[in-house]
Amino acid sequence: MAGINIGIIGTGVMANFQAQHFAKIKGCKVVAGCDIDEDRVKEFCHKFSIPKYHTDARKLVNDPEIDAVSVVTPDSSHASLSLLAIKAGKHILCEKPLATNYADARRMVVAARKAGVVNMVNFSYRGHSAIHRAARMVAQGKIGQVRHVHAYYHQSWLVDDHWGDWRKTPGWLWRLSTGHGSNGVLGDLGVHILDFATYPVGSIKSVHCKLQNYPDKAPGNQIGEYRLDANDTAIITAEYDNGAVGTIHTTRTAAPHQNSLRLNLYGDQGSIEVDLDRSGTSLEFWPVRKGKLKEKQVVETRPDIGNFKRFIKSIRTGVQEQPDFERGAEIQKIIDACIKSDAEGRTVKV
Repeated sequence: MAGINIGIIGTGVMANFQAQHFAKIKGCKVVAGCDIDEDRVKEFCHKFSIPKYHTDARKLVNDPEIDAVSVVTPDSSHASLSLLAIKAGKHILCEKPLATNYADARRMVVAARKAGVVNMVNFSYRGHSAIHRAARMVAQGKIGQVRHVHAYYHQSWLVDDHWGDWRKTPGWLWRLSTGHGSNGVLGDLGVHILDFATYPVGSIKSVHCKLQNYPDKAPGNQIGEYRLDANDTAIITAEYDNGAVGTIHTTRTAAPHQNSLRLNLYGDQGSIEVDLDRSGTSLEFWPVRKGKLKEKQVVETRPDIGNFKRFIKSIRTGVQEQPDFERGAEIQKIIDACIKSDAEGRTVKV
């Protein structure tokens, strides 16, 4: 089994999570870390016994020992750093969202395709096998024609300090600030629920979106350098290419939901519910046959291998796995349409 050497750019909370997962993959090793904060990257590399650290991403991506790069920085730098790695011929895993706008996302798709490198976006909830089974069941016609979709992703850290005090933590504060490259909860959590709400059903044709920023989170909605002007809640009404309609919403103010993601698919022959609070490896299925609602079935699945193993598998086999940059760009296009819809107060075609 060929060894794969990884370099991680950005050494915050998610980088710690990634380093732990890469360490569990046989023949895979994180050999370098990079961060503009030298103390943070030194601490990160010491914690995970990573031999090299950099404060300049160009040095990391041009290291001939490195086969692949994972970009785990704030959203605004995803495109520039990924393009830098692609130019150096590195396989690339990028945290979500792929970019902060569709134009940049398309540039990333084209560059990765031209370079012939494996490319993936870390829609981390694809690591739950229940969503894959739901997609297969829809494709097999288990619920007939999908008519209605209901999906949400709720957190509550703006009103409940279960993850610490966001007011004192840059890792949370930048997510609330457009000036720091954030598209708010729509860009942070919306990417996940939009992926969930389209993966089993298909493409969205149009959206009508309402974004809400709550202006009383701090005096003047400002904490230090962070202007807290990004959206805190997003509510989307969507029309799908297949004629289905759906409601998709996300917020950071939904106590007691610390991290809750649910998807309901309603068809003319039954329905499916994926609720990650309940299980990531099972779903609930209600068949309707000849107009009669049958007994609920709990469908169990084998655990998914997860995106990190999928990424390494793609490098070893040369077969591009999902979710790739193309998928990341597709979701970004919906996000752009949602932002435009809110700004113009109308339905926008995707």
